[in-house]
Amino acid sequence: MNEPYWLFLLLPVAAVCGWLAGRRGGELRGGARMSRLSNTYFRGLNYLLNEQQDKAIEVFLQIAAVDKDTVETQFALGHLFRRRGEVDRAIRLHQSLVARPGLSDDQKTRAVLALGEDYMRAGLLDRAETLFTDLVRMGVLAPQALRHLISIYQAERDWGKAIEHARQLESAGGEPMGKLIAHYYCELADKSRLAGEYEEARAFVAEAYAADSHSVRAGLTEGRIELAAGNDAAAIRAFERVARHDIEFLPEILDPLLGCYERRGEGARARGFLMETIEHHPGVSAVLALARMIEHDEGHPAALAFLKRQLQLRPSVRGEAAFIELSLRDDSVDFGASLKTLKQITEQLLVRTPGYRCQRCGFGARAHHWQCPGCKSWGSIKPVQGTIGE
Repeated sequence: MNEPYWLFLLLPVAAVCGWLAGRRGGELRGGARMSRLSNTYFRGLNYLLNEQQDKAIEVFLQIAAVDKDTVETQFALGHLFRRRGEVDRAIRLHQSLVARPGLSDDQKTRAVLALGEDYMRAGLLDRAETLFTDLVRMGVLAPQALRHLISIYQAERDWGKAIEHARQLESAGGEPMGKLIAHYYCELADKSRLAGEYEEARAFVAEAYAADSHSVRAGLTEGRIELAAGNDAAAIRAFERVARHDIEFLPEILDPLLGCYERRGEGARARGFLMETIEHHPGVSAVLALARMIEHDEGHPAALAFLKRQLQLRPSVRGEAAFIELSLRDDSVDFGASLKTLKQITEQLLVRTPGYRCQRCGFGARAHHWQCPGCKSWGSIKPVQGTIGE
């Protein structure tokens, strides 16, 4: 839970303290004590607002020592302990709350949820799973518990249970989970493909499409399954579907797709696909692929002229490197050692530059990941676009 949530919980408590302190003009015997508690609450809240967690903990510990019946103070302390990495203290505090008599049902279930979150932070996933499963079974705090269970099953790579609980969350809270469920089915499909179970893998891909009909990953997974099964025609359909749904994934499909075209003797279809892609996509991968085809079919000068025209429209480091390579293969062009040096420098720049970047957190990678290693979001890493990328 985030900090504003805890501030929301503590503000009414502080207000009650202030009201009790001022009741009857402070004539009640405990008025001065309650006034001090109210002032202390607001001091603790001020520390929280200013991200001074150490001082906030010190203040709330003082309050807990004076008024042991203040449950909200215990919740605030447990949250702060967990935030600071003092998970053992958070666990002990929340365990005492769970065992404490006299709590309302709402307070009891909140304590169980908080204890489960402590266990997750400590890496005790089996204990956390037990608590969250109990909450879901009781029908209390189900959305929060289900989200935590999904995170646990992701960490354990138990995709079947992740799918089951994602569907429950969709039913319980109306939150659309189709895109996430499609990723889970693709994980299962990849596992089946690597085991050579192609029919099972195809069934999982069908489930992925049912969950998210525009799933790019499902198309890629389907294409790889059909490639492994030796079915080039079906692989072409799958890879072309990926291009229609998200052309930014073109670098992932281009080589296997062109290989399928070549094996089937469909050079004209391959050219048509590349020309259409170049017309609608600013990247350079299709340009380089078409330049190679032109060199093979029409000769080196035609390929060099085509590439020069395209690089004037869409300059990129990769395109520059390809142009230099073509130029160096032409004996009539005397660029000499300077071009060789320039080629080496350009290649070094390409090696050092991440080829993929997360659209949410900016994490850079040289290989594609479906789940970002940085922010853990799914489907957010794409090939880098622009001068130094695609």
